[in-house]
Parts: sequence; C-alpha cells; structure tokens
Amino acid sequence: MSHNTLGRLFRVTTWGESHGIAIGCVVDGCPPGVPLQEGDIQAFLDRRRPGRSRFTSQRREPDVVRILSGVFVDDGGRQVTTGTPICLLIDNVDQKEKDYAAIKDKFRPGHADYTYWAKYGVRDYRGGGRASARETAMRVAAGAVARKLMPNVSIRGALVQIGRHRIDRGRWSWGEVDNNPFFAPDPGVVKTWTDYLDAVRKAGSSVGAVIEVVAEGVPPGWGAPIYGKLDQELAAAMMSINAVKGVEIGAGMAAAELHGEANADEIRIGNDGKPVFLSNAAGGILGGISTGQPVVVRFAVKPTSSILTPRRTIDRFGNETEITTKGRHDPCVGIRAVPVGEAMMAIVLADHYLRHRAQIG
Repeated sequence: MSHNTLGRLFRVTTWGESHGIAIGCVVDGCPPGVPLQEGDIQAFLDRRRPGRSRFTSQRREPDVVRILSGVFVDDGGRQVTTGTPICLLIDNVDQKEKDYAAIKDKFRPGHADYTYWAKYGVRDYRGGGRASARETAMRVAAGAVARKLMPNVSIRGALVQIGRHRIDRGRWSWGEVDNNPFFAPDPGVVKTWTDYLDAVRKAGSSVGAVIEVVAEGVPPGWGAPIYGKLDQELAAAMMSINAVKGVEIGAGMAAAELHGEANADEIRIGNDGKPVFLSNAAGGILGGISTGQPVVVRFAVKPTSSILTPRRTIDRFGNETEITTKGRHDPCVGIRAVPVGEAMMAIVLADHYLRHRAQIG
C-alpha cells in the first residue's frame, strides 16, 4: 500500500492498524533546534483520544506517545530536534478483536471494506485495520510537532453543526470549546446536541457533523500559484481525514449565492500602513497564496457507518446477507475530528512555511 506520506518539505508518514501492536509516524524535514518534549504532543492527543464522553467510542486507549528518534539534549539542557527523522509511537492497549469476528467475511456498507478487498485482495477486518480512524492519532501527534515550527500561528477548531442542528454564530466563544464534550463554541447548543445525540445513540444509529478550523497569524505570502495552492493542499489534507465528504474555504459553497460586491473582500490601509481587509469571504487565501487574514476551512463528516441498525450487504464469497455492527463506535465521529482537523491545518501550514522560506528567504 503506497501513499502513506503527506507533505513536501515537512513530510509525515503514518503507519499501523486499528488493532495492531502499535501505531506510529515519522516526521521528516523538521528543522534542528526546535524544543520538543513528549508533553508538547501529549496535550493534543488527550483532546482526541476515545472514551472522553458517552458521545465518543468507549475504547480505552491512553494514547501515550513516545519519541523514539530525532531529538537530543543540547548544551543548555533542552531537548531539541536534531533535523533527523522524528519517530513517534503509540501502543495499542485496548484491542477487542472478538468484536469483529462475526463480520470478518462481510462488507460493512459505508466503510472501506469492499474497496480495500477489491484493490488488494486482503483486508484487516479488525476495526477497519489501516482504514480506521485510529490512524488519525498519529496525525494529531505530527500536527503537534508542526505547531512548534510556527510559534506565532494560532490554530483552533470547533464543531459548528451536528445533523441539522447548527450553532448560533452570534454566541461564538473560543473559550467555550474545551468546556464541553462537543468542542462547541456556542454554549447554548450543548443541551440540544446532548439530547439529540442521546436519541441517535439509543436508536442504534449515527449522524454527521461540520467542523471549522481557523488559523490566525499566518502572514501574507504562504502558498504558490497553480499546482501548489495553499487552499488546494488544505482541501486535499482535510479530505484525507476518515469520513470527510466535503471541504470549503472561506464562504465556500455559500459563495455561489453571493453577488460580486459581497464576495470581493475590499481592502483599505490601516493606521500601521498595512492592508486591512473589510471581510474574509476568501478564507484568507487568494490565488492560492495567504493574504494575512485568518485562514478558514470547514469540512463535513458523514455519519459513522458502524451502526446497530441492520443493513443489507454482501460477503466476500458473493452472498447477499445482512450486517449489524456491534462494538465501540462513535455515534458522531465528527466530534473527535476537531483536533484532527487542527492537526492537518498545522501540517500543511508548516510545509508551506518551510517552502516559502526556501524560496523567498
């Protein structure tokens, strides 16, 4: 299986399966001298790990990360990167292979079971193997390293919609995001989402969600025209996250409803002599290059395909059958996608930061 690496100068390669011994990644291209401790990474992993509330998978994985290579204690006593590949590892400690024994020959509708089988002729049925969202833990770990390269860039994500229930943007507060189990910036929507997801979970079903990720402090100039556009690579990175089915930048799909006057972000000169944009329909990117405004990305996550409601399917022998997926699954996988989206934003921005520095200085 190829295509396990993301990035050009800042390169991330992930490996491992959902119910294997461990999962890990190799971060290559990180400059030397960047202070890096396991605690710098662990804080972000703790936000993504399962079992934090009844609305996420109850798999009990501590997700404790170890740095195996690429760091050294300098003369000042700090542990810093050396410029060599950084290998990160997380042990899998709560595998339950028996949960999947009954479906090992069946293809779960909505999952990658059939396509993996059709392409490779073999698949790891234990939680989806390589196709599992378990892999995203390593993206979050790599994203923590990426953030260390850009100390003046702030990356924050939030859940803005579950099913048909949207937040009230007039009540948006970043300070609320880590105060509830949904990463919701609107405290007023928490009860609505709680009652809604409880009903969805009790019905043995699942629901989708929309996540918004915002990067502030990105200077103008990151990105490249034509085939190296910043928005192009952000969209590809977000689409690579499990269960993502749609990505938009700035106004996104809503731009189709706007007139040119509303969509064009007017520019004035600020008191400091620098350009000031009067709106941000472009999401902080024009012509594939950052404008200096906040970079805004949203992505839609489909409902979790592993549900208790029986679904029609076939098995690998060509027989028609039914399937019910038992085990520990998220009723809304979009909740834990928030820190994953932040990580993918960080990885892409770190890569473009290094590419900009290499070309412009």
